[in-house]
Amino acid sequence: MTDSDPLTGRWDSSYHAPVMVEEVVALFKGAKQVLDCTLGGGGHSEALLASGASVVAIDRDEAAITEARERLAPHEASGRFLALRGNFGEIDRIPELAGRTFDGILADLGVSSRQIDADERGFSFRPGALLDMRMDRRSTGTAADLLNTLDEAELSQIFRDYGDEPRANRLAREVVRRRDRKPMRVSDDLVDAIRGAYGARTGPSEFARFFQAVRIAVNDELAALEKALPLLRDRLDPRGVLAVISYHSGEDRLVKHTIRGWSQSCICPPKQLHCTCRGKALGEVLTKRALAASPAETAMNSRSRSARLRAWRKAA
Repeated sequence: MTDSDPLTGRWDSSYHAPVMVEEVVALFKGAKQVLDCTLGGGGHSEALLASGASVVAIDRDEAAITEARERLAPHEASGRFLALRGNFGEIDRIPELAGRTFDGILADLGVSSRQIDADERGFSFRPGALLDMRMDRRSTGTAADLLNTLDEAELSQIFRDYGDEPRANRLAREVVRRRDRKPMRVSDDLVDAIRGAYGARTGPSEFARFFQAVRIAVNDELAALEKALPLLRDRLDPRGVLAVISYHSGEDRLVKHTIRGWSQSCICPPKQLHCTCRGKALGEVLTKRALAASPAETAMNSRSRSARLRAWRKAA
């Protein structure tokens, strides 16, 4: 895709603007059966359907499924599209997918534009938004619950590991100090704590980073991803491709190390004299470096700036 590609933005909807769609379609060239693990607004699914693939898509968010099914109704009617509610980290617990394999699997780890923009979902730091942040609203434990119950050390770890913040203890201490006076309930409470910890000039980039950190913790996203990756690998047909789009350094690092490990012929400890592991690579990395969104795409969709795409092909 070039900077002037007229297809940039073609797959957007009022629900979500999917990132790096053309790159995803190129990686899945020739795929007949694709699993879209994160349906969102259906943009990636629609592009893959247009390329000739049949798509099964899953999402934890009921609203996303409703929106995408309406958008892709003709494909659903033809039998080429199926939407299921579920978590890709628990793919083996989705009855409709029992025994099914695919020659392409996509996981876009981002939050949809609609989720971010809906104050009642609590992903936004706009004034008055409830601190919720649950991807699946059937689950328990909101962002407010986390901020009001975890101790200072646990909060510090979240802000450090998921927010890439070396001075995380400062914010954790400020959250605890403020919640002792008044429980954290809305976005303003966390924003005020961030400003209290780092100064009044703290702005949207810092807010976004720390809100993302809390969201990752609320949904246990890195643990879920670590569990999901081998499950998705095992659902690939021989020569099938797994593509993952991440938006956080921890996610990208996990994906990078995992697919590199799968691509090594030996994973025994370095000082072990004789190989006792599988003795062969499970596949090959297709992206030596993570792909990033083009300047044209980032100009249209600022949320694509942090996106990183990595892909791996299963052995024959």
